[in-house]
Amino acid sequence: MANSLRLYSYFRSSCSYRVRIALGLKGLEYEYVPVHLLQDGGQQFSDSYLQRNPVAEVPTLEVLNEAGDVVATVSQSVAIMEYLEECYPEPALLPSEPADRAKVRQLVEVVNSSIQPIQNLKVMKKLMAQFDVERPVAVEWAAYWIELGFKGLEKLLVQTAGTYSFGDQLTLADAALVPQEYNARRFKIDMEQFPTIARVCEAAKALPAFQNAAPESQPDTPEDLK
Repeated sequence: MANSLRLYSYFRSSCSYRVRIALGLKGLEYEYVPVHLLQDGGQQFSDSYLQRNPVAEVPTLEVLNEAGDVVATVSQSVAIMEYLEECYPEPALLPSEPADRAKVRQLVEVVNSSIQPIQNLKVMKKLMAQFDVERPVAVEWAAYWIELGFKGLEKLLVQTAGTYSFGDQLTLADAALVPQEYNARRFKIDMEQFPTIARVCEAAKALPAFQNAAPESQPDTPEDLK
């Protein structure tokens, strides 16, 4: 019997969404454990969760052996996706050539490092609390950074995209891009100015792995958002 996987996730977390996509693309089954980022003051701050992830973020992946013991714990979405790529190499979500792999990682990092951190929940909460900013203003602020990042990302994708972000191969770049496009639409960004991003995302979202990973498809999604 192979190791089993347990994912601590929040339905709307784009970082969790990335990992759910990667798991789906690799055809891996996993146990889903919801961690609500707003209820109970944020369940990510509970003692039990902090033992798994001291940074108090989602997602966290646990690997369990046949006896049900946790033999590995990995957090940070890109680290988790890279771990899955190494442990479950087929289907490959990175190209075979080093330069191409680096290009895919570049696309991932534009989302992971340049765009997503500035608009995530804890940053927006700090912005509102410290500077007495109302939520609509915080949303506008977040949308600015997503739009700015997408301007550069669109130019990169014009160079690399085929059906998906990197040619016609599904890669980790698609797993990173689709959740960020979800956030862009949540924050009312006009996607007509980013036709390559929009096209790539529409192609990916037509696939079951992306549909099953979507926020509206998760067990912890509120009924009014399904």
